[in-house]
Amino acid sequence: MTTGRRAPFDALFDPRGVLVAGASSHPGKFGFVALHNILASGYKGKVFATNLDGGEILGVPVARTVDELPDGDIDLVFVCTPPAANAALLEACARKGVRAAFLTTAGYGEAGPEGRRAESEIVALGERLGILLAGPNGQGVVSTPSSLCAQIVAPFPPRGRIAVASQSGNFVSSFQNYAMQTGIGISRAVSAGNAAAVGIADYLEYYADDPESAVSLAYLEGVSDGRRLFTRLRGVTERKPLVVLKGGTTASGQRAAASHTGSLASDAKIFEGACRQVGVTVATTVEEAFEAAATFATQPLPAGPRVAVVTTAGGWGVVTADAIARSELELVDLPDDLRTAIDAKLPPRWSRNNPIDLAGGETRDTIPEVLAMVAEHPGVDAVVYLGLGIQSNQARMMRDGPFYPGDGLERIVAYHERQDARFARAAADVSEATGKPVLTATELAIASPDNPGPRTVRETGRLCYAASTRAVAALEHLWRYARWRRRRNLE
Repeated sequence: MTTGRRAPFDALFDPRGVLVAGASSHPGKFGFVALHNILASGYKGKVFATNLDGGEILGVPVARTVDELPDGDIDLVFVCTPPAANAALLEACARKGVRAAFLTTAGYGEAGPEGRRAESEIVALGERLGILLAGPNGQGVVSTPSSLCAQIVAPFPPRGRIAVASQSGNFVSSFQNYAMQTGIGISRAVSAGNAAAVGIADYLEYYADDPESAVSLAYLEGVSDGRRLFTRLRGVTERKPLVVLKGGTTASGQRAAASHTGSLASDAKIFEGACRQVGVTVATTVEEAFEAAATFATQPLPAGPRVAVVTTAGGWGVVTADAIARSELELVDLPDDLRTAIDAKLPPRWSRNNPIDLAGGETRDTIPEVLAMVAEHPGVDAVVYLGLGIQSNQARMMRDGPFYPGDGLERIVAYHERQDARFARAAADVSEATGKPVLTATELAIASPDNPGPRTVRETGRLCYAASTRAVAALEHLWRYARWRRRRNLE
């Protein structure tokens, strides 16, 4: 695939019209699900469908052949027809002006020698016709700016700034599910399938120039030309952050990768070392990968490794300090002038060091004021804030208990919930005002997602981390990338 040509990718991600070839009236068939998802996601372009029987599906008239469709209205064909039908289909689509095709069809390179031969032939045909060929053996493509959900699975994620490219459709679904849970949305997502004509690096290069995307998130199983791949990835990371989750890092995983997409997996240590050299962020779990990408998408890069921890309880701070000590970050010694300033806001029992344990001494405005003091200090590069949602957790117990309403509980419940919402907004406001990352962590993000604390974090467009250790891991990824850019004068 020739890189640098945006038009075919624009046809894939922002098509004027979409054709589902092999549309089905059976709700269990891919040809039905794909058509349903395109319509249900609110896609505003023209939608067409073909199958041998004609008729109507979900209100869309079904043509028996592509030749019956109008010229120039279709940019993307979503292919649900069998391999034997696809060459003639692409020929007909090219005559109608189609510029991109997504092949969900299996039975190609992953299916043995005959499949590999068929795959080579369809790739050559796509090149001759000038059609960008995504897949085959993939789940689909999503583009939230165009309200496009051309895929054979759910969900359709909220709009955001994370662009996904994956050699496994399942991980596209996983990342989209996390987007649904956290509210940190997706811009583009594609399941590359066998990546016969268009590889992961091609998508990543497109995303690097895409104004809708702030960070790329990729799942890789195999690497065929490592030197060329990492040269291209360096070009990506020089423009935007890139997070990679690598499959096939063990002997068992490598065998699974070979049977899954026909890929040959590479040595994990060599792969990770090469990634570090070109500024790629490597994650070891799907959760870590998504949270790193979500952090890049929603937080500023730190200017240095110096971290302050603000916590409403001591134990959380201790565990977080341990996590920072194990990382490439630095638990900064509390500057004397900052300690003095905090002294004026807290009773003497506060920790007087970093982590900054408020020790239950906070009043109505203490947390916003201390967060601002800490983040504004020139000796601090980033802040981790712990303890959000405690008051609202008590408020929920009061609201659900047998004494509500009454005994003044209405007033205190409302106060607690307002306070946690204020604290969440304060963390975002302080980060925006200082240009420094301020990460909020509480297990209530998943234990009680409707708690006003974590709910308001989501409303501010930021990630509420389910544990402080996960916040530290994400912050470390930000610092590594920021340091890599600084060393290469890419600021």
